[in-house]
Amino acid sequence: MKYTISDQPVRIPVPGNKLIEEFVGKATTGHSNVSVAHMVAPAGWAEPSQTPAFDEVTIVLRGTMRILLDDADTIDLTKGQSIYLNKGVKVQYSNPFDEECEYWAICIPAFTVESAGRHD
Repeated sequence: MKYTISDQPVRIPVPGNKLIEEFVGKATTGHSNVSVAHMVAPAGWAEPSQTPAFDEVTIVLRGTMRILLDDADTIDLTKGQSIYLNKGVKVQYSNPFDEECEYWAICIPAFTVESAGRHD
C-alpha cells in the first residue's frame, strides 16, 4: 500500500481531562514505527513521570508546557517552540499555568501505553 488516509483520529483516554487524538499510530492506522497526536492539556493539568521507550518531538501551538527532565531540569516550552527528547529520559509533562496548552507529539517508534514507561 502506498499510503494510508485516517478519516478520524482515535481518542486515547488519560486521566486529568487531557485530550489526546492520535492521527497516525498503533491505535489509528496500525503503524508501529511512528505516531502523531494532537493534544490539549487543560490549565492545572499534570501527569506522572515516565521513561519512554521512544523518541518524542513536542511542538507547542498555544499556551505553555512545563517539562521536568530526570527530576532536575525544568523547561517551559511556549508557542512556536519544539523539543526533541531521546528515549530513556525520565520526563514529566504538566501545565501548571492558567490557560490550556495545545500541542502535537510525534513518537518514534509509535506510542503505546506499555512503551510510555509511566511511573505511578
